[in-house]
Amino acid sequence: MDVNDGKYAWMVKIGEKGQFVIPKQARELFDLQPGDEILVLGDKDRGIAIPPKKMQQAVVKQIF
Repeated sequence: MDVNDGKYAWMVKIGEKGQFVIPKQARELFDLQPGDEILVLGDKDRGIAIPPKKMQQAVVKQIF
């Protein structure tokens, strides 16, 4: 769902094993391919974030 000028939101269900499927539109938008690894960040107050592949290395360097 296109929310506003390059901002998107999707609803997904968590399965019995705690897994969810990244929607096809999101996979295409962020060039996610089978076998790719993603970085999942969590903040107890702010929630979960998955930064784009091109930003992963910079995010990890900034954290550590």
